[in-house]
Amino acid sequence: MDLANLNAFIAIAETGSFSGAGERLHLTQPAISKRIAGLEQQLNVRLFDRLGREVGLTEAGRALLPRAYQILNVLDDTRRALTNLNGEVSGRLTLATSHHIGLHRLPPVLRTFTRQFPNVALDIQFLDSEVAYEEILHGRAEVAVITLAPDPHHLVSATPVWDDPLDFVVAPEHSLAGHGRVSLADIAGHPAVFPGGNTFTHHIVSRLFEAQGLTPNIAMSTNYLETIKMMVSIGLAWSVLPRTMLDDQVASVALPGIQLSRQLGYIVHTERTLSNAARAFMSLLDAQVELPGQPA
Repeated sequence: MDLANLNAFIAIAETGSFSGAGERLHLTQPAISKRIAGLEQQLNVRLFDRLGREVGLTEAGRALLPRAYQILNVLDDTRRALTNLNGEVSGRLTLATSHHIGLHRLPPVLRTFTRQFPNVALDIQFLDSEVAYEEILHGRAEVAVITLAPDPHHLVSATPVWDDPLDFVVAPEHSLAGHGRVSLADIAGHPAVFPGGNTFTHHIVSRLFEAQGLTPNIAMSTNYLETIKMMVSIGLAWSVLPRTMLDDQVASVALPGIQLSRQLGYIVHTERTLSNAARAFMSLLDAQVELPGQPA
């Protein structure tokens, strides 16, 4: 089976269009169409329904997609296993990470890695943690450094590295700022800006409110923590932010008896052969693991 045709098939399935697949693979749309025609002829099935501008997988296409991922992942594993035999730390390392971790946690690790292993070409993709999670599951990234999922997939191995305390925050002039005792019910009565509903952080905070039978008043949402901080600082809403982001632009609100945190760390696919470069990078991350009681 032609691997170029398989890659074109996966690209169309993921982007939802022949033109989108062409942009991803740097090919013209006719070249993409030719590859799919070749694959359909080889398998003697139709893989896509083309209804106007809409492109959808046929039943045969849906059956092929997980097997196409598996075929390409097995070949990638084989290449890595053979490359690893020489013991060299080189080649390309595809790393996915969230914007927050990439800005606030990874720079020292990346600096050390690039100095120790100059023959590794780093391909760093800045993605939401949830998207990076899918990149690992589908084999498009080798390591992801993200906010760890509360309920990890059985094919994902997750290693915590940093404990990330979360604080309730408001603008310094907000009515809740400076109060000695504030309850979760008090907070819930004010407008909030939350991370998007699909994010791990959103689920962590929502579970806290659900446990007390409360519903936060979510007026806005965005996945970018820097944007959330700006919205809080100008008095639009309260939110929850990593303690590492706090400064005089926002005021922390202490809630007696409530401590909230999330785990940051790295994930890999349990059935993937890791390159020497990935193992070296993971070793540097392991050296960052915070011991109990150690300051963040």
